[in-house]
Amino acid sequence: MYKYLHIYESPKLSGSVKISGAKNAALPLIASTIISNSTSKIKNVPNVADVKTLLKLLNNLGAEYSFNNNELEINTKKINKTTAIYEIVKTMRASILVLGPLLARFGECRVSLPGGCAIGARPVDLHLKALELMGADIKIEGGYIHASGKLKGTEIIFDKVTVTGTENIIMAASLAKGKTTIINAAKEPEVVQLCEVLKNSGVDIKGIGSDEIEIYGTNYELINFKEFEIIPDRIEAGTYLAAGAITNSKITVENVEPEHISSILLKLKTMGFGIEINKNKVTINPANEIKPVNISTTEYPGFPTDMQAQFMAIATQSNGVSTIEERLFENRFMHVPELNRLGANIKIQGKIATVYGPTKLIGADVMATDLRASSALVLAGLIAKGETKVHRIYHLFRGYENLIEKFTTLGAKMELKEEPLP
Repeated sequence: MYKYLHIYESPKLSGSVKISGAKNAALPLIASTIISNSTSKIKNVPNVADVKTLLKLLNNLGAEYSFNNNELEINTKKINKTTAIYEIVKTMRASILVLGPLLARFGECRVSLPGGCAIGARPVDLHLKALELMGADIKIEGGYIHASGKLKGTEIIFDKVTVTGTENIIMAASLAKGKTTIINAAKEPEVVQLCEVLKNSGVDIKGIGSDEIEIYGTNYELINFKEFEIIPDRIEAGTYLAAGAITNSKITVENVEPEHISSILLKLKTMGFGIEINKNKVTINPANEIKPVNISTTEYPGFPTDMQAQFMAIATQSNGVSTIEERLFENRFMHVPELNRLGANIKIQGKIATVYGPTKLIGADVMATDLRASSALVLAGLIAKGETKVHRIYHLFRGYENLIEKFTTLGAKMELKEEPLP
């Protein structure tokens, strides 16, 4: 038997939904506990598959943890292994985040290469070059990165912005000897929180939130983390606002940082939707007419690549022609054929997708290809006439906590079903 998501036409939504902690903030912060000398307490940790995978990896290295009601207590003092095995790393590319802290703490580690990724090549060469500049000896043998050496501060210039690369080097530099300067650093809120947590735990970090970060290492002395709470998930917030948009409904997302989703809110306003902001709540109001939109994905604070698929689903209902340019990944339009199966009219030319709207969507069997593509299919299924079955939904549970329950709270009709393997 295998599971799929059965979605029934749900043309109108209403109500409010509470946003969970950010998966992409939780992962580097959990990895950073490798350089801790005490039990770390973390609140608002999303109970999603990617978090569980990373915890399984740390447990395999020797860490002990308890994870209940979105609160994580993790003790990494007993880590006695330095090999991140392929069997775990292959299921989640973000496992590469253990490379920097393991090397910084133990002076050596073996981390499996992450392997392929559905949305295209995401090479780790930027991570490796930066660690080499810090004095690491890097060899790749048998599908593993072998890294060794005592890390020392230096100047690192990333050829292009890399979120996980920036995070890996921040963690490594925190324990290294001397000052490390990262130029062309990522500025995402998740990177900012990693810096703030480390700084609050005693690491001297300057330039937080800018593209030039200075880290003064502790000279290999482990860090005592103070209790902290994961920031809200801006992509989850954007996805539920997109649900309000595609159904042209009024819904509210709670526990959000409006500043973190400003580029998303701007595009929703451009499409004709009303936006109300009240501290940590954002409400989307219906549009008199859903207008077409032009989007180019780029690094924060620009429009996030992780919201591109959801806005493509909304654009199928706009009154005109929308264009979406994907600048960050070369293979992130795999949801297009699936949306077209539902009745969308989308054409791809190179890095640009052109969406002709409005089109009437009709329920069908569709296949999720990655985390955000699958959420776009869920959105389309809400307004598709009849019933939609989304297969390979394990992608969804990598990054969305209690997705079915939250959508049901808003009035959507969907359920998890099982059917025999073919």
